[in-house]
Amino acid sequence: MKVLMLNTFDEVGGAARAAGRLLRSVRRQQIDAQLLVQFKSGCADEVICNQRPLRKWLRRLKIFLGLQQVRRYPNRPENNFSPASLPDGKPAEIASIAPDIIHLHWLCAGFLRIETLAKLDQPLIWTLHDSWAFTGGCHVPFDCTKYRDRCGACPVLGSSSEADLSRRTWQRKKNSWRNLHLTVVTPSRWMTQAARSSSLFSDVRVEHIPYGIDTELFKPLDRQESRRALDLPLDKKIILFGAVQAFSDPNKGFHWLQDALRIAGQDSSDKLAVVFSSIDRSRVSDLGMPAVFLGRVADAMLPALYSAADVFVLPSKSENLPLTVLEAMACGTPCVAFRQGGLPDQVDDQTNGYLAQPYEIDDLARGISWVLEDEERLALLSQRARQKVETEFSQDREASRYAELYREMVAGDGSH
Repeated sequence: MKVLMLNTFDEVGGAARAAGRLLRSVRRQQIDAQLLVQFKSGCADEVICNQRPLRKWLRRLKIFLGLQQVRRYPNRPENNFSPASLPDGKPAEIASIAPDIIHLHWLCAGFLRIETLAKLDQPLIWTLHDSWAFTGGCHVPFDCTKYRDRCGACPVLGSSSEADLSRRTWQRKKNSWRNLHLTVVTPSRWMTQAARSSSLFSDVRVEHIPYGIDTELFKPLDRQESRRALDLPLDKKIILFGAVQAFSDPNKGFHWLQDALRIAGQDSSDKLAVVFSSIDRSRVSDLGMPAVFLGRVADAMLPALYSAADVFVLPSKSENLPLTVLEAMACGTPCVAFRQGGLPDQVDDQTNGYLAQPYEIDDLARGISWVLEDEERLALLSQRARQKVETEFSQDREASRYAELYREMVAGDGSH
């Protein structure tokens, strides 16, 4: 059995990290799997990418050209809509690899055109890392549920027209995906419900398989040694936050974090905020406590960073099943977040972390203080966080469930 995974990137972003980890996991189960990407920054042999300079240039040009339709909507937020309308040439490239099954992940940024899926002959599995597959083009719909019908007058685009780009993109998906041999996989229960309620996937089989974490890599390390390795103070309560595009992506909630830290920092002077992201420090106002900005951190340093922290905070407005939360919990670091999206799958409120009411800044600050104020409780939260990941989010468990699904689909037993 030969499996070909598709994802735009091999290492950049949560979907790439999830796809790459799953690739390595299923290969350990003796499945012949490869990953075809648009942009390759790593060096793994099992990751396929045409690296010719002209191809690279053309791909970046496609990203620019592909977003021209979106730029006609001046009220749109950054990076939250993909029409996926430009030709891609992928069917021929995939045919040359000759897989038995195609496993789709994140396909935007000029990687795959909507109409291309209908040209693929193999059974398809699609893991949804965001909502794009079942919307009229947005990746994060926030409170909008128009995908249950047919999109239009898109709030993400700031549009009041029913015949806008979201309606046209939704219609292209509806026309092209009628007869796909497709099984959709969702990492969180929240995403499962959303996909099943969508008009595009109402007749499609939807399965729930959570992400898995390598609990031998992400594990609790000695806190003091981790802090020394990262040159962080030994005598502070460290509040950790990190995300891709933390400042530019409003969904990541950095503005809420700033307000919550100002509140949480009032009750003592022993707290330190640590931020890992490509964030521009010069654009960050006072956080109400001392702060360290580490920039982008290599994956190899993440276990030490999580272990150095006392609490990890995720102030996002909408998340599927964030890997940063699973990684932190695997390292024994309790998490504080809003009760939204897939977070209730991960964080058991006041058992292994704290879930604040959306989007109440006072409650987010209260959760941070609650985790930190009692050493004995913090130790118990840490232990339970680790246990939760070991029990429900192990990498072997995820890989085994996908391997079973692959075999089922290739044998022709999958629905639709």
